[in-house]
Amino acid sequence: MHAVIAVLPGDGIGPEVITEALRVLTAVSETRRHTFDARWGLIGGCAMDATGDPLPDETRSLCLAADAVLLGAVGGPQWDDPAASVRPEQGLLALRQALGLYANLRPVTVHGALVAASPIRAERLAGVDILVVRELTGGIYFGEKRRESLNGSGERASDLCVYTTEEIERVVRVAATLARARRAKLTSVDKANVLETSRLWRQVATRVVRDEFPDVSLTHLLVDACAMQLIRAPADFDVIVTENMFGDILTDEASMLAGSIGLLPSASLGVPPTNGGVQHGLYEPIHGSAPDIAGRGIANPLGAIASVALMLRHSFGLHEEARAVDEALGETLKAGWRTADIRAADGRLCSTSEIGTLVARQIATAFR
Repeated sequence: MHAVIAVLPGDGIGPEVITEALRVLTAVSETRRHTFDARWGLIGGCAMDATGDPLPDETRSLCLAADAVLLGAVGGPQWDDPAASVRPEQGLLALRQALGLYANLRPVTVHGALVAASPIRAERLAGVDILVVRELTGGIYFGEKRRESLNGSGERASDLCVYTTEEIERVVRVAATLARARRAKLTSVDKANVLETSRLWRQVATRVVRDEFPDVSLTHLLVDACAMQLIRAPADFDVIVTENMFGDILTDEASMLAGSIGLLPSASLGVPPTNGGVQHGLYEPIHGSAPDIAGRGIANPLGAIASVALMLRHSFGLHEEARAVDEALGETLKAGWRTADIRAADGRLCSTSEIGTLVARQIATAFR
C-alpha cells in the first residue's frame, strides 16, 4: 500500500522518539513492500518560534491531506508562562479539533519482562490488559475560559465544562464496539454525584449500551473510585470510557502499571470510514516533551513505536504488520534491553537510538 503520513516531531524529546518510530516504520515498509511517504511539519513550541502559531496553517493543511499523523510531544519550559495567551498545547488541541478526532484510545498492558519496573506489586499486575477510550474534543479543555478582576480583591477564573448528547453517544459507541471484540466489559467513569455533565454522561452511556450493545456488560464508576481501583485491582478492567480530563489523568496513573509513561501509545480517531477506506487518525505516545532529558539520547521511544503499531492497525488495516511491531517490541524487552526509565537490576541499559534499532531488527527477522 501507499500512504502519506504527516510527521510532527514537536518539542523536547519528540524528535528523538519519532526518529525511532520512523526507523521501525521503515523496517515494516522494506520487509512488506509498503510505501509510507513521510511529510514533515511544525507544531507546538517550535512552531511558535518559527511562525508565532502553535499550529501553522501549513501544518493544518498537511495533516488534513495526510492519511495519518504521527506526533512526538509539545511544550517546554521556554514557553511555560501561565499568563501567556498562546501556548504550545493549544496547537495539539486545535489539531485534534480540526481533524475531528473525538475518540482517544490508550491501551495499557504489562509486559512480563517489565513487572519489576512497576511500583505496583507483581501479583496485582497479572492479567492486566486495559483499553481506555477518552473523549477528546469536548469537556473542560475546550470550554469557555474566563478570568476577571474582583475590584482589587483578587481575581476570579472559570473553565466551562460542556458535553452534548451526541458527543457522549459517539465515544461510548466506539468504546462499546471495542469492548465487544474483547471481554465485553465496559466501565464508564464519571463524577455523577457532583457534576451535571457527568449525570448526562451516565444517562446517555446507559441508554446506548442497553439499546445498541446488549451483549456488553456496563458498569458505572466514579472517577475517584476508578483511580483507587486501577491500583487495587487493575486486572478487573477491560475497556474504560470517560470524558476528556478524567481520561487524561487516569491514563497517566495507569502508565505506572506498565512501568513507565514512556511505554504507552495512543490513537486518536474520528468518524469511521463508510467505504472501508483509510481511518484518519493521529498517533502519539502519551508522555510529554520531558525537557529535562531532551537531547541526551536516553528517552524511551517504545511508546512512539507502539503508536506506529496502532497506526498500522487502525488507519491502514495492516493487522499482521501491527502485530509484528508489537511482538518485536516485546522480544526486545524479553532480551533484557532497557532505557533508563525501565531498567531493572538485570536489564541492559541502552540509548534511545539503540533500542529503536533493536526493535527494527526484530521486525526484519520476523518477516524474513
